[in-house]
Amino acid sequence: MKVLVTVKEVAEVEEDFQLDGLRVAEQYLDYDLNEWDEYAVEAAVQIAEENDDVEVVSATIGPERSEETIRMALAKGVDRAVRVWDDALDDVDLLDVGAKTRLLSAVVEEEDPDLVLTGVQANDDSFGATGVSLASAIDFEWAAVVNDLDLDVDGAVANVRRELEGGVEELTEVDLPAVLTIQTGINEPRYASLRGIRQAQSKEIKPMTLSDLGLDGSAVESDLVLTDVYEPETESDATYFEGDAGTQAAELATVLREKGVGSQ
Repeated sequence: MKVLVTVKEVAEVEEDFQLDGLRVAEQYLDYDLNEWDEYAVEAAVQIAEENDDVEVVSATIGPERSEETIRMALAKGVDRAVRVWDDALDDVDLLDVGAKTRLLSAVVEEEDPDLVLTGVQANDDSFGATGVSLASAIDFEWAAVVNDLDLDVDGAVANVRRELEGGVEELTEVDLPAVLTIQTGINEPRYASLRGIRQAQSKEIKPMTLSDLGLDGSAVESDLVLTDVYEPETESDATYFEGDAGTQAAELATVLREKGVGSQ
């Protein structure tokens, strides 16, 4: 059995930053593994630990820089990784769901997994649609926002619990092959051990270009255009009162009276 888990490197912006065109300047960014993907990786590794002859492969769309983040997943038990990048992606400001779906669909065709796990959404763009879009493109069964998973490998069925609107939860069976989008809280992601970190250095990260996947530049064309990036202006300023509790309370009372609070 093969489990393919999609992982994404996301940028965390420092509190004080500057923009460089349509992007935050690189020196103000720190990169890490997407939070939701941490749970998807843990779910995939647990499947491998609980069953015989299961290979876990991660797939990432990202530049060479992202290999450091990919090795975090390898250190936690992923067997090998695929990293998709191409010169055609260098100038793409916003990789939308359609483009991601086309790239990941090609990876699925190459790897032929029995189960695909994705995070529900990404910390940065928060589209929350790539997993379901991928399932539709590759004609797999799917379940979204999965917060509990019991996999019957012999029966080729995933028994899942998923979150619906209004706090309602659904229990359902999903026939494999399938795509499941994993919600935070489904498990407790492990920390990478020193042994795992050392082993990750020798695990394969296979780079693949668009041509390697049988695609061309049209695969990353987007219907979405990033037109502007800006820091929202503060609509109101906060006032901090100095002094002890009595002084602060008196100053607050004065401000409230000036605002007309309690005047009626």
